[in-house]
Amino acid sequence: MNEVKPFNKVLVANRGEIAIRVFRACTELNIRTVAIYSEEDTGSYHRYKADEAYLVGVGKKPIDAYLDIEGIISIAKRVGVDAIHPGYGFLSENVHFARRCEEEGIKFIGPSSELLDVFGDKVKARNQAVKAEIPVIPGSDGPVSSLDEVQNLFQIMDFLL
Repeated sequence: MNEVKPFNKVLVANRGEIAIRVFRACTELNIRTVAIYSEEDTGSYHRYKADEAYLVGVGKKPIDAYLDIEGIISIAKRVGVDAIHPGYGFLSENVHFARRCEEEGIKFIGPSSELLDVFGDKVKARNQAVKAEIPVIPGSDGPVSSLDEVQNLFQIMDFLL
């Protein structure tokens, strides 16, 4: 079994209340915290609750700044974080972001990129559930591409119900 190494510094790739809650938890665990903020969030409370705060996505719209994967990774590497917590929304379910963290040796606090890839795709997720013998709602075994397939599927489902 692999030993879990404690984090020394965590960057929260989010803003507002979710970032503040993660900062509070990290502080209770004696983990240093890093905030990111867009130009429009320069005065936002979350950036003052972290041990360090850095501007991300210069010249970008507020939402685009928080989706600037390469900008966030660059800050994380520059300031030496061990892990990135995505909060919710924004990048929390982004397989590319999780993968980039893994590539850079930064722990993504959340599901692995492999799990995000599977469960971010309804067809893959359904197939995994079937493989694990978890009951699933009757439906197609994959994407449908024609009206005939949809009509046939409804006939089968009506028969099953």
